[in-house]
Amino acid sequence: MPAIVMAKDIDWMRERYEELVSNGLNWDPPILESANAPRVTIDGKESIMLSANNYLNLSTHPKVVEASIEATRRYGAGSGSVRAIAGTMDIHLEAEQVAADFKGVEAALIYSAGYTANVGLIPTLVKGKDDLIISDELNHGSIIDGVRLTKAQRAVYPHNDVEALERILRENKGVDRKLIITDGVFSMDGDIAPLDEITAVAEEYDAMVFVDDCHGEGVLGDGRGIVAHFGLQGRVDFEVGSYSKAMGVQGGILAGTAQTREHALNHSRSWLLSGSQPPGVAAAQKAAVEVIMDEPEHVERLWDNTDYFRRELDSLGFDTGVSTTPIIPVMCGESTTAKSLSAAMRDAGVIVGAIVFPMVARDKARVRTQMSAGLTRNDLDEVLRAFETAGRSIGLI
Repeated sequence: MPAIVMAKDIDWMRERYEELVSNGLNWDPPILESANAPRVTIDGKESIMLSANNYLNLSTHPKVVEASIEATRRYGAGSGSVRAIAGTMDIHLEAEQVAADFKGVEAALIYSAGYTANVGLIPTLVKGKDDLIISDELNHGSIIDGVRLTKAQRAVYPHNDVEALERILRENKGVDRKLIITDGVFSMDGDIAPLDEITAVAEEYDAMVFVDDCHGEGVLGDGRGIVAHFGLQGRVDFEVGSYSKAMGVQGGILAGTAQTREHALNHSRSWLLSGSQPPGVAAAQKAAVEVIMDEPEHVERLWDNTDYFRRELDSLGFDTGVSTTPIIPVMCGESTTAKSLSAAMRDAGVIVGAIVFPMVARDKARVRTQMSAGLTRNDLDEVLRAFETAGRSIGLI
């Protein structure tokens, strides 16, 4: 086979990657060789998975899987177009209607991903430099990217600090259009936004509220998310979420008024210019939401596991930070400690992620665990024994 000749000199890529490696910041994704279930085969080894977003264990639910298979046989593997031209199928509209009913709103619009929902919608909500976006300092990177695509003024308030948020609003009363953006559940710490307080302040200062509830759907509010958790239906302007976490499938979702859906459909470039969801995915999205509505025991098991696991970790002497959700970090401080703990857990057959700088502050490194409704009590006890052994071996407890 002849040698591959590169058209351009791209040694800068190698140099940049080597710099990442030298700082321990490069990604080397493990290979999953099974379904992403509570017990997996990863890199050839059977392990317990505590590093997935599959909170309700729906990715392998028979109703979800069968819905995907049936739709694929009926409609084919793909839609063949973007939604705006010829790619909108009846199964897409059915999935959106089920999502709207689930959320208790007028309408919903499905995006290709939660990321594309944020980067596509946020720029359409402000006009320019006379407007203001106010963002929590710990908001997800997809929100940050969406904000960067606008020409609006930007202000950042300290994490979950509603008093600071109100000061910004008070100082900018004259701004024409004000948009407050927050995560619902913060993915690194597992705490939730005080959305009730944020909404009240927003109403006082005539500001719009945008919440990214990707980690709250299927978790909070009997599975309906943070808006339902606080009883704020009709008061939060833009609710964005994801099918790829608790619902176990793939895709993003915008829930709100019919006018909001119409606006997003006509102005979000990431929606207008992306191929539509494969019909099998759309059918699985619809089925997953129906399972949450029809089988509430999944959410109940998730919270039973969450409460038990956090309580036992705390009793062992671990610091689980400010988490109040199924995202439960084990705080380590230094990045090297987090990496050592993650490696020791993997050796013990447990998959947990080391979250280190620059994803978090230099002294806030942690190992992040994520609960699943599919984990048994025996699974959790096995994980707890591994944490105790590993924690003691590296001097964390």
